[in-house]
Amino acid sequence: MGLFGRPQVVLFCQDVERAGRFYQELGFAEVFRTPAEGPPIHLDLVLDGYRIGLATEESTRRDHGLDPVAAGQRAAVILWTADTPAAYKRLQEVGATPVKGPRPWLGRLLIAWVEDPAGHLIQVVQTT
Repeated sequence: MGLFGRPQVVLFCQDVERAGRFYQELGFAEVFRTPAEGPPIHLDLVLDGYRIGLATEESTRRDHGLDPVAAGQRAAVILWTADTPAAYKRLQEVGATPVKGPRPWLGRLLIAWVEDPAGHLIQVVQTT
């Protein structure tokens, strides 16, 4: 590995366990959890080589001395798909809140937006 490698995004949440269950319903696999017993303060999940982390606001403040923001549209998880309407429907079935339904963008993509249970934006994208 060079100086940098294995990029990952960490999303700050109030309820890491709930957010983790949501992403697992989409096919993400849990690969890291701390603590091993009881409610997690941090989870890492992987889908198709893409790794996201979920960390509690409280532990990030306490353990790292940072001031994370866990409200509002502060980041987006992008999920590519072969069927945006079906993906948009599935996201809602597992607990996502609809934001914007499928619509063309740039004349070559079909996109839709939802929020996960912790309020993070998810964009599903299909090449048309």
